[in-house]
Amino acid sequence: MAHALTHIPKLASLAQRIGDEIAVSDWITVDQAMIDAFAKATGDHQWIHIDPGRAAKGPFGTTIAHGFLTLSLLPQMAETALAFDDVRMSLNYGLNRVRFPAPVPVGSRLRGHFKLVGFEPIDGGAQVTTEVTMQREGSDKPVCVAESVARRFV
Repeated sequence: MAHALTHIPKLASLAQRIGDEIAVSDWITVDQAMIDAFAKATGDHQWIHIDPGRAAKGPFGTTIAHGFLTLSLLPQMAETALAFDDVRMSLNYGLNRVRFPAPVPVGSRLRGHFKLVGFEPIDGGAQVTTEVTMQREGSDKPVCVAESVARRFV
C-alpha cells in the first residue's frame, strides 16, 4: 500500500519544522535485475552482488545490493514522499553523512523516512537538509542513513 504524498504548500513553512519527520516514502523492492543493472552501469561486479550461487555460500546467504545502489534510491523515495507546491525547481546540492548500517539482501523492500534537520534561506528559495533513514521491511536496523542537502527554488 502506498503512503499518501506529503504536500508542503509553502517551502518557507519548513523553517518551523526542524526536527520533525516530514514524510515517508512508498516501498521499493530491490530485486536481482536491479542489482545486475546497477553493476553493469557502475562496473562494480563484486560477486556478493551478482553471483547468486557464490553469494549463497557467503556471509549473507544471498546476494546483496551495492551500498551506492541503496543510496541511489533516495530520489525515487523522495518522489513518492514529498511534493513542494510552490517550488519551481530543486537541485541536489550534496550529502553530508552517509552510512550503511545493514545489508540489503536481494528481494528486500525498502522505504525512506524523511526528517527535516536543516533549513537555510538562500536567494530565491531555501537549502533544505533532510536525514533520510532507509528502513528494510522486517528489520529494526536501518540499511542506510544519509543527510541529503537540496536547494529548492520558489
